[in-house]
Amino acid sequence: MSKPKPAAELNPRTTEYEFLGPPGALFVTTVVPIVTYALYFGCSEANGCRPNISTITDQVVASVSSPDWWKSLWDTEASLLYLGWYAFCVVAWAILPGDSFEGTTLRTGEKKTYKINGFLTFLLALGLASGTIYRYGPASFTFLYEKWIGFVTASVIMAVTQALFCYVISFQKGKLLALGGNSGNFIYDFFIGRELNPSIGSLDLKSFNEIRPGLILWALIDISMACEQAVRRGGLDKVTDSMWLVLAFQIWYVADALYNETAIFTTMDITTDGFGFMLAIGDLAWVPFTYSLQARYLAFKHVELGPVWTAVIFLTNLTGYWIFRDANGEKNDFRNGKNPKSTGDLLMALAWSLPTGFNTPITYFYVSYFLVLLIHRQRRDDENCHKKYGKDWDVYKKLVPSRIFPYIY
Repeated sequence: MSKPKPAAELNPRTTEYEFLGPPGALFVTTVVPIVTYALYFGCSEANGCRPNISTITDQVVASVSSPDWWKSLWDTEASLLYLGWYAFCVVAWAILPGDSFEGTTLRTGEKKTYKINGFLTFLLALGLASGTIYRYGPASFTFLYEKWIGFVTASVIMAVTQALFCYVISFQKGKLLALGGNSGNFIYDFFIGRELNPSIGSLDLKSFNEIRPGLILWALIDISMACEQAVRRGGLDKVTDSMWLVLAFQIWYVADALYNETAIFTTMDITTDGFGFMLAIGDLAWVPFTYSLQARYLAFKHVELGPVWTAVIFLTNLTGYWIFRDANGEKNDFRNGKNPKSTGDLLMALAWSLPTGFNTPITYFYVSYFLVLLIHRQRRDDENCHKKYGKDWDVYKKLVPSRIFPYIY
């Protein structure tokens, strides 16, 4: 039996920063929740998703200066519903059957074992939602639209709470830390994640949050937006073709991710990053409440596409999905420690936004954000692969010179 490595050798001090270090970490920690709220207030039914740029500063100052505005961010019923949703995901993970899957080898020489039943949780949630709508009508499932901002607040509080909890328990003896999250600076380590695999019993918090509460909630939010539109238009049979496209594209994407749950265990999020505020806010708040922006817009802006545009957008998404699935399957087979989104994913992001039309640029926010994220992740991946493979990685880059877009970047 090999002798355990000393703590200092197993968990070396982080000497290189990402995100421009503590200032960048503080900036992202502050800005991500603000942008999540801003996308709601900037793209609302009240302003038609076309805010007046000339008066936006005055509107923001007036809002944040009002105690009533701050009170509107909190909704007790929404918070309890969100807590119940999170509890449902935990209980489903615990009681539904699932296969065991071994992750990559850790620095300790061990492998974590994960329970794989995210797709069953998804099907159960869809079944319960569909049964509710069938029994009580679409009006019974519009609460996610009606209490949107309360749910956002609840998810942000959950993310902060989990990030703080994971940071505190990371100081317990014997914890395996993320190589990039042990700088000694609270702001940076809280953001990037200090412990590699924080767990409560056999529940691995990082992989659980990555694939379940926020991702499945995204699909349920889309369904709620369709129900809101159905109530306004007089029935589910009157839901617009644009809404059906968004539902089909995004729910399929969620289903695909959950069906291929084991693929996440070779991603950088799981193998390399700690679980801190960056992943917590992304998984729990950013994904469900910004990725569903198109469906929320269509809930109050009823866009009819017609058969030709419907076919064009459908083919765009289908092309993107084919590239995305083929590329990600190949990367997962090679187990290269990273499963970044591809240009196929970018095409799908465009297809999700096209059904909203061209009356506002805000519903195309996801496409712009995703392009920035894609470039950033490629650079992180390049740096980590260079450390891992050395000269072999240099040879690979000569053979495959294009990083994302052939002949462009």
